[in-house]
Amino acid sequence: QVRLVESGGGLVQPGGSLRLSCAASGINFRLYTMAWYRQAPGKQRELVANITGSGNTNYEDSVRGRFTISRDNIYYRVYLQMNSLKPEDTAVYYCSTIRASLAYWGQGTRVTVSS
Repeated sequence: QVRLVESGGGLVQPGGSLRLSCAASGINFRLYTMAWYRQAPGKQRELVANITGSGNTNYEDSVRGRFTISRDNIYYRVYLQMNSLKPEDTAVYYCSTIRASLAYWGQGTRVTVSS
């Protein structure tokens, strides 16, 4: 059974930083692309960044240069380092992967950027 558990969200001032973490279980982690999505109030869920098993990364345009996705294939974790946060980054952030054509999601962690 695939399980994804996010942590690290919270309230931060504009310009601040947060590091999100996702602990994965139930998959051969190093074989799977892992992704971070976010959903802001009243908006559709969108891809923020993803990382392949070998470490190739992809970023949504608005976060490129501010966010960094990384992974630890020993401890089955994926991270999202978020710097220079803006109010428009406020959202619930979800960890996700696809196995056998099925998408799996964590419960989400809320990030609020506000002064």
